[in-house]
Amino acid sequence: MGPIQYHLNDVVELKKPHPCGNKLWIITRTGIDFGLKCQKCGHRIMIPRKTFERAVKRIVSVAENAADSNH
Repeated sequence: MGPIQYHLNDVVELKKPHPCGNKLWIITRTGIDFGLKCQKCGHRIMIPRKTFERAVKRIVSVAENAADSNH
């Protein structure tokens, strides 16, 4: 099993909550940096891949287009 694949529009749960109290984020950009959007307040952040991979607790839902590309 290789590294976890993250795709645009996947919903991930982070270990620490955002100041608004939410832990769920939508991935808006992938690459060397990850763009995330808070599902509760809409705040957007950019964080380095390494920081993102350590902060993710689990993938809550996979984007439909990412699920289709695996077939």
